[in-house]
Amino acid sequence: MMRNLTPLGEIHRSVGHRKIARGEGRSAVLRRHYNVPIEDVWRACTEADRVSRWLIEPEGDLREGGTYVLPEHAHGRILRCDAPHTLTLSWIYEDYPADEVELRLSPADGGGTMLELEHTTVEEPAALAESLAQVGVGWENGTDTLERYLRGDLPDAPRQAKQEPSEDETRRITESDLLWRKTIAAALGTGEVAAEES
Repeated sequence: MMRNLTPLGEIHRSVGHRKIARGEGRSAVLRRHYNVPIEDVWRACTEADRVSRWLIEPEGDLREGGTYVLPEHAHGRILRCDAPHTLTLSWIYEDYPADEVELRLSPADGGGTMLELEHTTVEEPAALAESLAQVGVGWENGTDTLERYLRGDLPDAPRQAKQEPSEDETRRITESDLLWRKTIAAALGTGEVAAEES
């Protein structure tokens, strides 16, 4: 099921700065291309039945100013919804303070859609690199699944809340983790960031 996914080397990873409600934050920024029109990517990321095919079905008042719940994942408020270009959410996982996730879509040169996802956190310096690595890898894995959905490679049925990754997915996640840690180490000036033992 991993056939022809965007090569890891073609996915842009960076660390940004962004002010969110909690204060000045650092962010994992992921940018990748999808070979489909912007409206298709927007609907896949904002319509509950479509989100359920590649992530999990959101519940709640799914409009700007409303709240959402991704069962067993996160919950928060829809801060901005400017179709088909920008979606901004507060992102609360368990009892952690609110992060912010912003999805930005634009037409890509040569056709298709450029997706940029920025997950911003306000974290203590000692925990920042690990936090950014986790959200970067998590969103990269999620946007891999989105790519499979947009190509029609997933069953036309809601995904289960928890699914064990295949051997190929595990290998790709491990490689993604190393790339994120190198990006974060370079951006934060911390040297090599070791991956956690699993």
